[in-house]
Amino acid sequence: MPEVSEWNERVVAEFRANRGQVGGGYAGYLMILVHNVGARSGRNRINPLVYQAVGKNFAIFASKRGATRHPDWYYNLLANPRTTVEVGTETGTETIEVRARETEGVERSRIWAAQKAAMPVFREYEAVAERVIPVLLLERV
Repeated sequence: MPEVSEWNERVVAEFRANRGQVGGGYAGYLMILVHNVGARSGRNRINPLVYQAVGKNFAIFASKRGATRHPDWYYNLLANPRTTVEVGTETGTETIEVRARETEGVERSRIWAAQKAAMPVFREYEAVAERVIPVLLLERV
């Protein structure tokens, strides 16, 4: 069974029970469950994240709510980029195989600007993070 924190466990359960929808501060936003393998531990993990659809793929943001350090899942995906995600559908959730890659340059700027426009809180994260927030693209395999 993948390791998830108590908070993540509640969000994952809510996501799966409600066809990919969650409430609270994330109500109405696109959510995705990103499965990843610990870069050092080798343990399976699941992280619920907001995402942006980029064509048939998914952009995710290593904001860690504006922390000065990247989230662990970011390092996990760099070390083990081939993984699966769960997305909501009209009838439940769908599991999709993806390969993660970090975006750069114009591609990153375009996706990041769209995310800040869709969710202004990401502007706040950027202002306090004291780092460039990585944007990863999860491309369908």
